[in-house]
Amino acid sequence: MSVRVADPEPGIRLVTIDRPERRNALDRTTYAALTAAFEAAGADGRVGAVVLTGAGGCFTAGNDLTDFQDLETGGDSPGLTFLKALRACPKPVVAAIEGHAVGIGTTLLLHCDLAYAGDGARFRLPFTALGLSPEGGSSYLLPMVAGAKRAAELLMLGEPFTAADAASAGLVNAAVPAGAALETALAKARALAALPRVSIAATKRALRRGHDDSVARAMAEEAEVFHALRRGPDAQAAFAAFLRR
Repeated sequence: MSVRVADPEPGIRLVTIDRPERRNALDRTTYAALTAAFEAAGADGRVGAVVLTGAGGCFTAGNDLTDFQDLETGGDSPGLTFLKALRACPKPVVAAIEGHAVGIGTTLLLHCDLAYAGDGARFRLPFTALGLSPEGGSSYLLPMVAGAKRAAELLMLGEPFTAADAASAGLVNAAVPAGAALETALAKARALAALPRVSIAATKRALRRGHDDSVARAMAEEAEVFHALRRGPDAQAAFAAFLRR
């Protein structure tokens, strides 16, 4: 299985991306498993908070580019389906990031309620270098949390950045000592799960209410452009070059 689901203590659901041999890159099977995990957590009355992390000291290297060479299209992509399930999850979601968080591995953090990154974590939004464009609502949400100029820098230049940079840009709550991200996330999840769940759910809805329609529209519009570019010659050449390394 490419996703492990566990309940390490009462009230906490731990979802772990588990493809360490691929730096936890997300293929169709993994996206489907993540979607199912978040839908199940949202419907489970025993769950008070969800923690999302990656196995082997790596969060995720982003999309598995072997899937991107497939020119087939039609309907929501597996990645978009997962992001919708993540965003729709009524339980608070806490991300724990160590190692690499690339592409959707960074943009998905915009849909988590809390996020903590180890000091050694490295983030990147490499869409333009791959002949692509922003996805996952990032063109809307990243300027909101980071400011327009910082968002343009991160999305246009696509350069790697640190956990401290991610914290200053609002992508994570804090940078913590390397190796401590999961421990920190579990502690926050424990605190959330101990609070009245109806209050937490109402607060999560209130925090998102003013942006839900705009985020949904941005995700749909981005997906249309993203997949048009994905099928184009620049992107296909970039994928082929990456896979030849």
